[in-house]
Amino acid sequence: MPDTTTALVHATAVAVASRGVLILGASGAGKSDLALRLLTTPLQHQGHPVDVQLVSDDQVTVERMGARLFASPPPTIAGKLEVRGLGILDFPFLARAQLRLAVALRGADRIERLPEPGETHTILGLDLPLVAIDGAKPGAPARLMLAALRSAKT
Repeated sequence: MPDTTTALVHATAVAVASRGVLILGASGAGKSDLALRLLTTPLQHQGHPVDVQLVSDDQVTVERMGARLFASPPPTIAGKLEVRGLGILDFPFLARAQLRLAVALRGADRIERLPEPGETHTILGLDLPLVAIDGAKPGAPARLMLAALRSAKT
């Protein structure tokens, strides 16, 4: 039987073209806002639409199964997304996604223009590739999408 452990993580998780992405940042950093923009902005890659689904907002259950990590929503908040100024709204959600990438929300002044590959975020003893994105920038959803699609090739 594979080794299984779980952790509850303060983060937001989405699936971009079925690739789970864990969005990390302090309270008020814009995790929910970036997820909202991903869910409501049509994204394309090489002329094809890219599907984005909510997994969980604000709290994410991360489960380790062998050498893989999976994200899912705690049952009490499944399908809920905080939209500042409007409250907590219902969205379709994916019950489980294999995590392929972690995104750290940082200000532009704290992000390398041409970062060296290899930065990681460790959860439950496993490393996820980590990229830093300024979530306040208009291009943040596209940057996250490109990073998620690139993570599938590594």
